[in-house]
Amino acid sequence: MKIAIISDIHGNIDALDSVLNDIKQEECTKIFCLGDIAMAGPEPKETIKKIHALMQSKDFYIIQGNTDKMLSVFSFDTLNAITETNAVMGSAYLADSKLLSNEEKTFLAELPETKEVELFGTKILLVHGSPRKNNENIYPNMKIEEIEEIIKDTKADIIFCGHTHLPCGYQTNTNQTVVNVGSVGRPFSESPDSCYVVMEIDENTGAFQIKHKFVKYDVEKASKKILERNFEGADKLAKMLLKATSRYPE
Repeated sequence: MKIAIISDIHGNIDALDSVLNDIKQEECTKIFCLGDIAMAGPEPKETIKKIHALMQSKDFYIIQGNTDKMLSVFSFDTLNAITETNAVMGSAYLADSKLLSNEEKTFLAELPETKEVELFGTKILLVHGSPRKNNENIYPNMKIEEIEEIIKDTKADIIFCGHTHLPCGYQTNTNQTVVNVGSVGRPFSESPDSCYVVMEIDENTGAFQIKHKFVKYDVEKASKKILERNFEGADKLAKMLLKATSRYPE
């Protein structure tokens, strides 16, 4: 059995559609989505609609990302906190909060924070940031002791996460596998290609293999769409889709 794991779409439906096409070509029978569906992207409403449609299948599993939680209830405290970290992201939060309907915000609010799945005896934990917090970072090149501390209270054989938009993976001394699946809609690298994970699991033994996949899409089209949203800093987010060399727009 093949399973696709996606994360951090951020309103980029063009990227999502390309990844879904690739998932179909890979013949994956299940999709796990780790959240951050809509915020600071070209088409947040359309992306929520697409995800909602995918959820009608029993083979689509989804959890809530930190920005999904932010968008679900607007507050000036949240706006100020985001703006203090990065003014462009604050501007995007405000624009998205005005754009989304109450029904769409309720949809984001009701997504589960984490999810446990067991397949053929293999225990899988889906988180957005880490098992401890939805905005905790799991980056490439961390010390294995740091990873083990982050996951010490978990029993899962595999932990899938996103949030940092930087793909990586770890095998711990406790024989647990931790994989950051990267980002579909806002990769933080010089390459604009979408990233997701394909896991192949043996139905008899539970043994598994995991690979990151990079998928090209019409990034120029997506960049133009976000530019046309015309909120303050949209031009910087548009440039980041073409080439991101930092986590936040500068």
